[in-house]
Amino acid sequence: MNGPPSAATPRRILVMGASGCGKSTIAQLLATRLEYRLLEGDDLHSTTNIAKMASGIALNDADRLPWLRAIAHEMSEPSSRKGIVVACSALTRRYRDVLRDGDTSTYFVLLDGDSDVLRARVDARHHSFMPASLLDSQLATLEPLGDGEAGVRVDFDQSPDAIVDDVLEHLGESSE
Repeated sequence: MNGPPSAATPRRILVMGASGCGKSTIAQLLATRLEYRLLEGDDLHSTTNIAKMASGIALNDADRLPWLRAIAHEMSEPSSRKGIVVACSALTRRYRDVLRDGDTSTYFVLLDGDSDVLRARVDARHHSFMPASLLDSQLATLEPLGDGEAGVRVDFDQSPDAIVDDVLEHLGESSE
C-alpha cells in the first residue's frame, strides 16, 4: 500500500495463530504497509511465563490473563491511535475478547493451515522460549474466528507478501 490507510481500515489489527505460522513476519509487513505501530505480543510476556514455556510447560489461563491485559493496554495507548498491528497467538475467543477490550472494530488475521507444514516450520527454527513441544497444546487450544469477530482466515503456506496482499484485499486496501 502506498500512503495512509483509508478511513474504513481498522485501526487495530491482530495477527494471530499457533507458533510458527508467521505472525511476527506478517504483522511487521502489515504495519509497514499501513504505516501503523507494530507490537510484538511476545515482548510483553512476564519472565515467569517465559521460563515456564522455555521449560516446555504450556501456559494456563491464569498465566495468560495478565499478558493479554498488558497487550490490550498497549493497543489502547495514544501511540496506537493512528493504528496498531499486533502479533499475538490469541488462541481462544475469550483471549481475543480480553485483547479487544470492548473495541469491536478490532480486526483479526488468523494465519492457519496444514499442521504438518506448521510442525516442519517449528522443528526447523529456534525460538527463544517457545519449544516445538508446545505446538500440540497450541493447536488443541486454537479456536477459529466466530460470530461477531471481524477478520479473515489466511493460509500461512504462501509467501509473506501474498499473505499481506490477501489481508489488504480483505480490508479493501490496494496492495500496490
